Amino acid sequence: MDEMNDRTCIVTRRQAEPDELIRFVVGPDSAVVPDIKRNLPGRGCWVSAERLHVDKAAAKNLFARAFKAQVTVPADLGGMVDGLLSRSALGMLGLARKAGAIALGATKVESAVRSGLALFVLHATEASDDGVRKISQARRATVHLGGPAILAYKLFSEAELSLALGGTNVIHAAVLAQDAGRAVQRRMVALDRYRGGSPDDLAMLAAVADEDDAAEDME
Repeated sequence: MDEMNDRTCIVTRRQAEPDELIRFVVGPDSAVVPDIKRNLPGRGCWVSAERLHVDKAAAKNLFARAFKAQVTVPADLGGMVDGLLSRSALGMLGLARKAGAIALGATKVESAVRSGLALFVLHATEASDDGVRKISQARRATVHLGGPAILAYKLFSEAELSLALGGTNVIHAAVLAQDAGRAVQRRMVALDRYRGGSPDDLAMLAAVADEDDAAEDME
């Protein structure tokens, strides 16, 4: 298999771009190893970058078929990939903080959203519904006024965000539209896709678009 020309998922049998796939190689101990950065030596195989596909590849012994060899699949390969993607995203988030591309706290996050400076928003998993609602209202208002569609992710705990951002009790954060912020966004998109996406955000933005279309029809 020429993987440079054939990035085909071993589960779905569909070809895709590298960012939509996760590469795996076989280590010296014959164990399957996730190659998140796609730079490990050796022949690789590809799996669509969602946990359900990684879990299916492990459960159905598809790695052995792909590598045409007896391989050892770690007991929780899906969790291992999640951990790697999570650490990569949090590490990049810390670099963005050092670059001044982060706004912390509900008030500053809402301001960054309404001004259009925010690239995306992060809520801790412990965030209250009320706190999330206020920022969601700002996101909807920004779209309604012709500004950018600013997605929000709830991927990390308060402790994880606080550690990555060098603060305490970090519940809400906005990543700003700078180069450092865009580097974080790629990692967040990858982790979010792997965990199944954010249908609530997609539904919210679709609703705003429908409202705008309805308003135009009334004119």
